[in-house]
Amino acid sequence: LIREFAGATHRVLVLPDGQFDYLGKSYRSLTAIANDISGTRWSGPAFFGLRDKVRKGSKK
Repeated sequence: LIREFAGATHRVLVLPDGQFDYLGKSYRSLTAIANDISGTRWSGPAFFGLRDKVRKGSKK
């Protein structure tokens, strides 16, 4: 996964065991990585663009 944030490109490797590697450190969730990158609380899937965007007024 690749995400540009605050002028830097961040790359996350999804591992076969369901964990994630970011800067050589193993994480159990994308949310932990998103929080480390941004310094605030984020949903990991939303931060990395893995969630569908819902338009105002649209029905699902």
